[in-house]
Amino acid sequence: MDRTGPLLAVIASMLRRERERAGLSLSELAKRAGIAKSTLSQLEAASTNPSIETLWALGVALDIPFSRLVDPQTTPTTVIRAGEGTPIASTQAHVTATLLAACPPGARRDVYVVTAEPAEIRMADPHLPGSVEHLIVVSGRLRTGPVGHPVEVGQGDYAMFAGDVPHLYEGLTAGTSAVLVMEHR
Repeated sequence: MDRTGPLLAVIASMLRRERERAGLSLSELAKRAGIAKSTLSQLEAASTNPSIETLWALGVALDIPFSRLVDPQTTPTTVIRAGEGTPIASTQAHVTATLLAACPPGARRDVYVVTAEPAEIRMADPHLPGSVEHLIVVSGRLRTGPVGHPVEVGQGDYAMFAGDVPHLYEGLTAGTSAVLVMEHR
């Protein structure tokens, strides 16, 4: 069975994706990898067979493992129905967080559903340096953000703020919920 054709297509697709993700031009990546720009162009067009050495050099230049260029990882569809998952409660306020997607190896983010009720404030300690919180309010209203500079957000609103400083969550209406993406840079 000839698997060269499908493998070339995989390599071409993954190479182009990773080069664009890194924000590199064909010329810049070729220079970093020590290969000819024409060779790189042919690889992205799936019109030439790369050597192990060439793929290894490209992986190093892109700061990715060799395997990412030849074995694309597929992301399975995951569904977590409303009310499923295990909520973790705050001891400071009527606030819970339910982890929806943990950060896989190599990625630096987690996804949560957060609920917050009025009359109590959840004070959060700083997370890892460079952490950023992205919050989309699903229902209700809340006050959130760095201590001293919180913002009020309501249903459909998006807020982004530094997660590596003390910050807070305060529900302003009953039944407030939001999706929180923790980005760790």
